[in-house]
Amino acid sequence: MSSGSTPRRLTDRARPTFPARAVVTAGMPYGNKDLHFGHVGGIFVPADALARFLRDRIGAENVMFVSGTDCFGSPIVHDHAARTNSGEFSGTLAEFAEENYRRQCESLERYSIRPDFFAASALPPAYEIHRDLGKTIVETLHAHGHLKKLTQPQAYDAEAKTFLSGRQVVGRCPIAGCRSEKAYADECSLGHQYNPTDLIEPRSTISGKTPEVRDVTNWYLPLQPFRDAMKRWLSELSEKKEWRPFALRALLEYFEPPTIHVKSDHMEVVDRLRDSLPTFEQKPGRSKSERLIFDRLEDLEVARERLAAEGVQYRTGKTLVPFRLTGNLDWGLPAPDLEGLDGLTFWVWPESLWAPISFCATHLEQTGRSREDWRDWWCSKDAAVYQVIGEDNLFFYGLAQGAIWLGMQGEDYSADVPEGQLQLTHLIANKHLLFGNTKASSSGAIKPPMAKELLDHYTPDQLRAHFLGLGMATNNARFSPLPFVPSKQPNAPDPVLKEGNLLSNALNRAVRSCFYTVQKYFDCRIPVGEVSEDIVEATEEAILAFEDAFFRHEFHTGMGVAAAFIRQINAHWTRHGPYKEECDAEVRRQALIDSFHLVRAAVVLLHPVAVEGTEMVREYLRVGPEFFSWEHVFEPVYAFMENPDEHRVEFLESKVDFFPKHPSQFK
Repeated sequence: MSSGSTPRRLTDRARPTFPARAVVTAGMPYGNKDLHFGHVGGIFVPADALARFLRDRIGAENVMFVSGTDCFGSPIVHDHAARTNSGEFSGTLAEFAEENYRRQCESLERYSIRPDFFAASALPPAYEIHRDLGKTIVETLHAHGHLKKLTQPQAYDAEAKTFLSGRQVVGRCPIAGCRSEKAYADECSLGHQYNPTDLIEPRSTISGKTPEVRDVTNWYLPLQPFRDAMKRWLSELSEKKEWRPFALRALLEYFEPPTIHVKSDHMEVVDRLRDSLPTFEQKPGRSKSERLIFDRLEDLEVARERLAAEGVQYRTGKTLVPFRLTGNLDWGLPAPDLEGLDGLTFWVWPESLWAPISFCATHLEQTGRSREDWRDWWCSKDAAVYQVIGEDNLFFYGLAQGAIWLGMQGEDYSADVPEGQLQLTHLIANKHLLFGNTKASSSGAIKPPMAKELLDHYTPDQLRAHFLGLGMATNNARFSPLPFVPSKQPNAPDPVLKEGNLLSNALNRAVRSCFYTVQKYFDCRIPVGEVSEDIVEATEEAILAFEDAFFRHEFHTGMGVAAAFIRQINAHWTRHGPYKEECDAEVRRQALIDSFHLVRAAVVLLHPVAVEGTEMVREYLRVGPEFFSWEHVFEPVYAFMENPDEHRVEFLESKVDFFPKHPSQFK
């Protein structure tokens, strides 16, 4: 920074308060395949943009962005067996996980998505720390009296002579109102939880036969005891408007009392059994059904068994059922032996909830710090953890994780978490990213394009800008890339290039014009002088609006602010015409002072979005990384030059683009 470069502020608009330290996590992809467009566009790009913004805003040393490959669980076991049997792969499960982990790392790198640490839960160096942390968490919950040993039925394939994992049993979801196209043993593709015996029309994915049901014993975390604390927490968040409204509404649905939904034409049987059922309140339901509302979950279980024995068709409502912690799948994180219940592994969902902590601890150790320093990031009131997830995973990250975190406090716990205990995290849930008009799935009929395939048609900066502009904070978003979803209209524009052209056309033109003019008329020296007051005011307004949007995690709003600001830059340039030979020398000089101030602000705002292009601008300006620091965000460009009057920017050759188009777009 040059001396005497005090920021000039014209507004006193209130600014949001950021934490001293921040962890950003991205929902973990399963380790059974490479990343498709939904992983990248719906989760990793928003998480990476937020992490980059926070690094610029509060300092890179105060931000830790972690994620990783979710190696354990039944999907990878199923896919490994299928590929091995078909001859596509030869190797162990661990080798299969490592192959997919490497492919995922490569995909992220090509999109300029660069977590501080991207791990693999089953592989070194994170595995040992992840295993030890899981042991500590479950032993602590057990010592505090929060765990319950439950014997529950599990599907068994008699033909294959094996117990079936959750993903090896498919059927229809029993939750009332659920429209999931696929349901597994105890959760559907939309994240609903239920008892395995409630699954409608179950069948084994191994033999295709209806599985038997055999009893197995596992550790569970009952969620009902945490009901009041979590409901107060979520209600307060709703009042403060700190989370996306749809996410809070979805979570609060689980706080309805234990409810069974029965079709009206089955109520004759219910009436006949009424005296033998636990006491319930009856209320009208939806779609010609009745709701049977019980005081306790145990009463619901008794009623459910009696109704099932009489052949009554029913569905259970959303309520806080016990959350399973362990299972008997061999390919899993080992669970500690408690009360003689040994040889169990963790179910994939609970261990994936504390995986980001394991990854933070591993990253700290890998960078010469103590692994125990993870507590400074997860257990401190002056830090915050932002978790970017899809809406399907709200139950797990909101309620299951919330209960685990509260239970770690002891027998007495509070949602007003004391210093030194696991702080409740901030969930940034995105709505579905559709492929055209359909929710694409790797296991469904409509296959999504893989993330790497998109790079055959678009640049990473173009795709990042488009994904962030889609508005997944409020609505399901359509991803309709023209090469993959052809329009029925001839010569239709490519929807992906709406934000892409903001970069490759509008911003690229503004930056190039400034460089070409300053090297033609000022020997590559940016004129030093006072920025015009109206330019300072417009720049400050854009900076503060963008900051507010990213603070609220409304990335599409931030993109709208940036787009409007870039249009201002080009309008200013056209109005003053400093590139014209006939332009007055003083007008040209002031126009360049003002235009470089505008360009600098636009490049700083878009640094979390268009990584490659904005870094190229900085390099051509010949300034250091502090150029992007929000500590100096209101400064003019020459404030970052040691000797502004003598500082020369890099000479820009003809036809060099800062934000280029993809070669396929020149047709």
